[in-house]
Amino acid sequence: MISISVTALVFGVVFLAELPDKTALAGLVLGTRYRASYVFVGVAAAFAVHVVLAVAAGSVLTLLPQQLVHALTGVLFLGGAAMLLMKKDDDDEQVKAPRDQSFWRVSGAGFMLILVAEFGDLTQIMTANMAARYDDPLSVGLGAVLALWAVAGLGIVGGKALMKRVPLALITKIAAMLMLALGVWSLYEAIA
Repeated sequence: MISISVTALVFGVVFLAELPDKTALAGLVLGTRYRASYVFVGVAAAFAVHVVLAVAAGSVLTLLPQQLVHALTGVLFLGGAAMLLMKKDDDDEQVKAPRDQSFWRVSGAGFMLILVAEFGDLTQIMTANMAARYDDPLSVGLGAVLALWAVAGLGIVGGKALMKRVPLALITKIAAMLMLALGVWSLYEAIA
């Protein structure tokens, strides 16, 4: 059974944390050069792989005592908030483009770019945290993958317009505050 509240919470946190990430910029760059649907297929497949790995890792953590899991996820959320607040812009990153416009080349380039760039990324670690925290792998996985796909879609189709209207610094601060709140809440539950 899928928990709508867990799915929505995970979606919100992962969405806000991924928006200022370099992969949104990479999707934007690839989307401006190539057919958006081809880019999205590759990027979406890579994000799905990352979410499955993160949820599996988080599910293993649920085997530990509950207080330890709360303390561990609290510390990791606080670390994630600190990382977001101290993050520097990655605007000067270059994205190598495939030589032709075929579906397999373009989607393959998007897949490999995200697969490599996102491995061990903050949102993957956050997804593992939330899988451990809520012990609901299906809801966490669904929320995370939908958030990552939404950010990818925004980056590919309308990233420039969004960034003109909402400052990246504000998005980053909101994501950091959400993670800070989750970290404090998890530590409180570990102590209580």
